[in-house]
Amino acid sequence: MRRYETIIIVDTDLSVEDRGQFFKKVTGLITQDDGFLVLLDEWGDKKLAYEIKKKSRGFYVRFDYCGHGDIVNEIERHCRIDEKILKYMTVLLEKDIDVDALKEEIKSREAAEAEAKAEAEKTDSDAQTKSVDSDSGDDKPASDAPESAADDNKAEEAEAGKKE
Repeated sequence: MRRYETIIIVDTDLSVEDRGQFFKKVTGLITQDDGFLVLLDEWGDKKLAYEIKKKSRGFYVRFDYCGHGDIVNEIERHCRIDEKILKYMTVLLEKDIDVDALKEEIKSREAAEAEAKAEAEKTDSDAQTKSVDSDSGDDKPASDAPESAADDNKAEEAEAGKKE
């Protein structure tokens, strides 16, 4: 089995529901032919480098999947037929992929993301409680703080010069 990446630029005039239906159709094509979707990454609305079909903006989406060449042919056929697809490009990432190892990698990545999200929520709630505590008026006056990083560097250089 091979690993592919397909980047598709969709017309921004397409509604969110219609975009979602197209993404589901592509995902269905991948799983229909014994493929495996690794990642569906929506990059969002971006300015195009040049106009395509008289459009200056497009919605970028990246499909990372494993499968055979038939899946790629079918996805590209649907992209050619659909008039709301501005551009598409498929790249072969790996010729021979171990699907079981890839699934384990995905599970560990999802667990790490969930852990990072939980940690971020915890630090966010800690920061909120600290900001409530710091409102008591114990802050330094602004005149004692250096105005920029350049001032910090000058002060460090002056101290280094005195030590020599």
